[in-house]
Amino acid sequence: MNATREEIERWDREIVWHAFTQMAEYEPFLIDRAHGCTLVDSDGREYLDGVSSLWCNIHGHRHPRLDEALRRQLDQVAHVTSLGMSHPVTVSLAKRLVDIAPPGLNHVFFSSDGSSAVEVALKMVFQYWRQRGDPRPGKTKYVALGDAYHGDTLGSVSVGGVTRFHEMFQPLLFDVIRLPAPQCYRLPAGVTRETACDYYLGQLERTLEANHEEIAALVIEPLVQAAAGMITHPEGYLRGVRELTQRYDVLLIADEVAVGFGRTGTMFACEQEDVAPDLLCLGKGLTGGYLPMAATLATDEIWGAFLGDYSESRTFFHGHTYGGNPLAAAVASASLDVFQEESTLGNMRDKVERLSSHLERIGQLAHVGDVRQRGLIAGIELVQDTRTKHPYAWTEKRGIRVCEHARKEGVWLRPLGNVVVIMPPLAITSSELDIICLAAERGILRT
Repeated sequence: MNATREEIERWDREIVWHAFTQMAEYEPFLIDRAHGCTLVDSDGREYLDGVSSLWCNIHGHRHPRLDEALRRQLDQVAHVTSLGMSHPVTVSLAKRLVDIAPPGLNHVFFSSDGSSAVEVALKMVFQYWRQRGDPRPGKTKYVALGDAYHGDTLGSVSVGGVTRFHEMFQPLLFDVIRLPAPQCYRLPAGVTRETACDYYLGQLERTLEANHEEIAALVIEPLVQAAAGMITHPEGYLRGVRELTQRYDVLLIADEVAVGFGRTGTMFACEQEDVAPDLLCLGKGLTGGYLPMAATLATDEIWGAFLGDYSESRTFFHGHTYGGNPLAAAVASASLDVFQEESTLGNMRDKVERLSSHLERIGQLAHVGDVRQRGLIAGIELVQDTRTKHPYAWTEKRGIRVCEHARKEGVWLRPLGNVVVIMPPLAITSSELDIICLAAERGILRT
């Protein structure tokens, strides 16, 4: 079909239903191609990709090693099912993930996106407690954090806690035990940054002590609650969560869909507090931002509860048509190669410091209430009053206005309400990072 530019834009407005977008107000923004950390629109204008194409691009666009891996795999086979069969490249990727993951996570279930990876974990946990050697069928509830985001399927929305996204669907969701997000900006009365970790862990311990016999698992985004506005947890909180869940016989699901694969400065965020969860959910950066793929890693203990004779019906009755897709597996494996060949994590250190220096300056601006950073993840929160921390009404579109200005300067950013997000590919250069941060800063000054 040879369509005109006008037709493409009209179809984009009237036929394509964009995610998290008010289609009555949408104006087409068409990206024609990309290179490195730069996106190029249909008019040839270039934009630095300041949010990694929604937090998934790692090594930049059109990376030669990743492109070549896809082409090579196409010469073999594009897809085979994972239901009762597999492909060598998928098997090899599973082994590589097990080797780099926190210890004990020796089994990999592939799916197609981060929401599905979390849904898999929730269902695995539920079935595990019924099938293990000493069944505990009463353990059916989940503990989740306020403002958590774990995806958009019904199970992942149930454990999610972003009210504006999820309140419409409340009648469809299952109940969870919800604890406040352990943040350090808006603290309860009498709690300081120094005492915040103990305060939030105390809340958790009281909850587990009272309800552990019915709690199946706790779900957490390690270190950073991304969609909540890049909320960073107090140092030591994740380690304390792991110790408490083990003490009270509750499984720990770590959702590293957004924070995994180097975003926080280590391959996985859990590494920074020496935590090994019972289940680890991965997505987004798994393929370097090339193709949809996700994975749920589980321990031997969980895996063992699903083994038995066919007649026992202990199988995990869950699957995805494209789970373990060889094209995605090939590019994911190539991405892991690039991590090693280009010393991606080691080369992040100077960039992380560069970002920190920009944030320190931006944090002094009027109406910047807080700046938060972990690795190359940053959130700049805009508030009406920095003294009271009173937020702007979301209808004022403060974050959107900042990003609209940045776009005029050739930088693509996407906000979370009043929080301006900076999360570029790990391959970003220091000079490109300067351009992104300065565009955001000028956008803040002009709103």
